[in-house]
Formats: sequence, C-alpha cells, structure tokens
Amino acid sequence: MTGFSPPASAKAATSRLSPVLAIVMVTMVSLALSTVAVLANPDRWAAEGWKTDFAKTSVDLSTVMSGGPPRDGIPPIDDPQFLPVSEAGGLDDKEPVMTVVIKDKARAYPLRVMTWHEIVNDRLGGRAIAVTYCPLCNAAIVFDRTVEGSETTFGTTGKLRNSDLVMYDRETDSWWQQFTGEAIAGARTGVALKVIPSRLEAWATFRDRHPDGEVLTPNNPGLRDYGRNPYSGYDSSSVPFLYRGPMPEGIKPLSYVVVVRDGPEPVAVSLDKVRRDNKIRLDDGTLIAWVPGVRSALDDSAIPRGREIGSVTVTRDGEDLVHELTFAFVVTAFLPDTPILE
Repeated sequence: MTGFSPPASAKAATSRLSPVLAIVMVTMVSLALSTVAVLANPDRWAAEGWKTDFAKTSVDLSTVMSGGPPRDGIPPIDDPQFLPVSEAGGLDDKEPVMTVVIKDKARAYPLRVMTWHEIVNDRLGGRAIAVTYCPLCNAAIVFDRTVEGSETTFGTTGKLRNSDLVMYDRETDSWWQQFTGEAIAGARTGVALKVIPSRLEAWATFRDRHPDGEVLTPNNPGLRDYGRNPYSGYDSSSVPFLYRGPMPEGIKPLSYVVVVRDGPEPVAVSLDKVRRDNKIRLDDGTLIAWVPGVRSALDDSAIPRGREIGSVTVTRDGEDLVHELTFAFVVTAFLPDTPILE
C-alpha cells in the first residue's frame, strides 16, 4: 500500500512515540468509551495557556466540555503532503474521502487520515482552506481560512460542544464551533467562516472523476494507525458520546441526515429517505441525489471493512452546494427548529 499504511513495524513505532503522543492516542480511544466530561471553567482554561477573551461569547460556556486531549493533542496537519491519484494505491474503492475542487484543482482527504487529525490547513487553487472533520458528528466541512481579511490557521482545542469539535484560530485564540463555522468565544465572537462546497464520496468515485487529482497522504505513516477507526461501532450506538443536549424525536439520534443550509431556511432529510426516493428536488431547484457504494468510517474497527451506508450529492443547476451528512442529534442540537424529513 503506497503512502497510507504504517509499515509492518507500526506497532513498534507506536511504542517508540513520545509519552505525550502515546497518552493522546490512548485518550482518543477512551473518548469513544467514556461519558465523563470536565465542565466549563474559563479560569482553568486560562491556566492551560489560553489567551482567549472568555468574557466575549455567544454561547453558554457551561455547554463546552473537555474531550480529553489538550490543545492540538489531536494534531492538525499544517504541512499537508499529497500523492497524484495515479500513484496512490491501497485505499479501498468504497472508502470514504472528503473531496474539494477549486479552479479545476481537485483533492481528496481520506477519512482514515482525517479521523486522527480533524483539521488540515491547506491551500488549493490559490485559496487558503481548512478541511475539517469531526468524527463524533460525522461533520465533514471545508472553510475559507481567511478571516476578516487576514489569513489564519486552525487547531483543535481538545474541547467539545454538543459532541462537536471546537476549533481555535492561531491569530486570536478565538474558539470556533466546527458544525456552524462560527466563533463562539474570544475576540472574533460572532464572526462566521465562509463554507466551501465539498463532497463525502468513495475513493473510486473521486479517482474516476479526477484522474489528475491528488490525495492527502500521512506525513509520517507510522505516527497513527491510519485505517483503524478508534470509534468502532459508533454510528450503531443508541446515544452519542459526550453529549448532554436534547435528543431528536421519532428518529434514532445516530441516524444519518443530510443538511442543506443554502436556502433561506435549513433543510434536513434522512439518508434513508434519500435512498428510498433516489432523488429529492426541493422547491428552490436543489437536487439531493443518492450515491451508493460508500462505506461508513465509524462502523468497523477497520475503515476498509465498514458497512456501506452510501452518500449524496447536493447540486443546483449542476453546481455543488454546501451540505453535510451528519447525525440526527446534531440537527436537534444546532438547528432545533429544523424538522427532519423522513
């Protein structure tokens, strides 16, 4: 396998990781098994080294909890490395990848890598972007990382709110909610990031659509057990981890839901309904289409063995629209007035 798997000595390499990295790896696995949370405490956060102005916030900080790792304990990728599609081997054809196309430049970001890093600070087609993935919400979202005219990079705070990744920008230490793309604490409170259309699709689909594209590869294949899912069985669970908010009614909390926020009001449709109907056209011309043959990254302990859940494309007049394939509880938490069409 080229570029994606640790060598045969991966376990030995892992055992040689620094104590901090070893603790982070253990903590990440524990995150999927524990419901213990540390409640919000701005004084404690300041003692951790945060320069964030917690007097400025748009949310109740008591809803923010520790996910376990420290700041950047889940390490973002700041110097991403890529392989041409023609040279990339070993990814399962149905393995899920985030894909972005800007000015005819196409890149794929495998969830086997994103699961362990959650943020990639990249540049594509001359545009500064942050490619983000929160496993606990299955939220794969790409942002423009130019904020208020200034280019910044993003890191992981180690905190969660409604089970969703809380990011921070390295220019002001402001905290950002990944699912909403809004700053929730600090100097930039209330500022919203521009979201860039992306897809969550099978590796083979991207490879066939963009034979001249590129795919993200680990800088150090031995750093993490890429291809392993540390949240095994998560999307078959009855309740989400590290979540204390309201649960949805009439649908399982971890049912997959397509969210489209391009119109005047958000629209949420269960993935099961899209699969049954094959295509759903909204009143504004938005077309949500079922795409088979995409594995879950949150099912089996090995992502290439994950069950097939499929995915969607969301377009209008043939152009990709911003959308998310997330969970029902996420809609209830962040879009409480949005019904889920089933």
